[in-house]
Amino acid sequence: MLMQFPTALTIKEDEFNKEKVYDTHKTQDSGELEVFYPTNEWQTLKPGQAVPAGLHVRLNLQTGQREAKLGEEEGVKYWTHKQRPKMNKQSVLFTTKKLIQALKKFKGGTDDPLKIISGQAEESQSSPFYPVDNLKRDMKMINFLVETDVQIMRKLLSQFNSTSSTVDQRVTALLELEYLVHQVDNAQNLLSMGGMKLVIDALNSTDVRLQESAAFVLGSAASSNPLVQDQALEGGALQKLFTLLAASHPVSVKKKALFALACLLHHVPFAQSHFVKIGGVQVLGELFQEQGADNLRVRIITMLYDMITEKELILQTGIDAVPNSSHQEYLQQYNEVSLQPILAEQGWCSLVPELLGSPEHDGREKALRTLLAMMPHCQTQYQQNPTLITSLSTLQKEYRKHFLTEETLGEKDGYFGEILALLDSLIMKTH
Repeated sequence: MLMQFPTALTIKEDEFNKEKVYDTHKTQDSGELEVFYPTNEWQTLKPGQAVPAGLHVRLNLQTGQREAKLGEEEGVKYWTHKQRPKMNKQSVLFTTKKLIQALKKFKGGTDDPLKIISGQAEESQSSPFYPVDNLKRDMKMINFLVETDVQIMRKLLSQFNSTSSTVDQRVTALLELEYLVHQVDNAQNLLSMGGMKLVIDALNSTDVRLQESAAFVLGSAASSNPLVQDQALEGGALQKLFTLLAASHPVSVKKKALFALACLLHHVPFAQSHFVKIGGVQVLGELFQEQGADNLRVRIITMLYDMITEKELILQTGIDAVPNSSHQEYLQQYNEVSLQPILAEQGWCSLVPELLGSPEHDGREKALRTLLAMMPHCQTQYQQNPTLITSLSTLQKEYRKHFLTEETLGEKDGYFGEILALLDSLIMKTH
């Protein structure tokens, strides 16, 4: 878009006290640009004359000259002859340096103002894309800086560890870290920066928001990341999470602590064995029965189910399924995890069926899968539990209807069909 100045434009060169004058009223023959003011009639364009946006431009085949006039759109009525601003005869002085800097910001590239204007027209006509070389040049001129994830993480850790940071600022830093450490490399960089120690220490904070956010970061960093799991466990993360679950803390804190715990224990048999030995199953049972902990129950039994099935899968498939070079040691560690007998001893055979009364399909599904996983050590108790037998029968009728609806809609292997298959299997084994 053409920029209009309310006065004639004069450029003053400070060097050697010389002056050069560029007047917008002068013609192209004098080496200056002349502003074109359109009307409703076709007018001949002079060579190099600047044309405002929104005009109709044509080539007169008889004269060979370009002509332009106002368009018909409402938006270009501003350019009518009556609305044309009057030019003040008094000149305003600008130094060459200031004008060139202003034009660089507008276009960015050359030190010659006239080249900027003519070059812009040529580029717009020749290609719809901005040249890569020009882009690199412009980025260099404005000192373009792209921060890497590592640089961002250092700043966040500095903000979190600063004594001048408020609790809100420290929580914000943790939440932004959590977003970054989902990537395996970023999570491992957190270790090399000493950030994992800061996160683990924050689990002991007296502020529940810091406890919750720290557990969130820990879980996200440890998820499917063996190196982070090992160093977090060596740093005492398991014991601190255990304390968060056992002590009196808000549900929101325990929810994130369960998430972090599940990520630390996943595919780490020696950690699972240690968790069982220090009373982890008992703590989970107490948490399962707490009032207001309904949102935690599904998470608890999902974690237990994952540990049961994970061990069975590794032991059944053998060495090839072990993602570790020390195969025999890894298998031996899984053999030492005695989770199911302890679950049966501590009443989980009767605790898990309580989740069948959940209003959510997901909660019921997780309960059914866990009941089947515990069947080898709980079958007798299931058979002697009339409430469980009644619940299974009632759910079977409900999900048979859902399954028939799925079939009517043409859905094969649907979600409700899977739940019905779980119910049928449980009922057959409890009778």
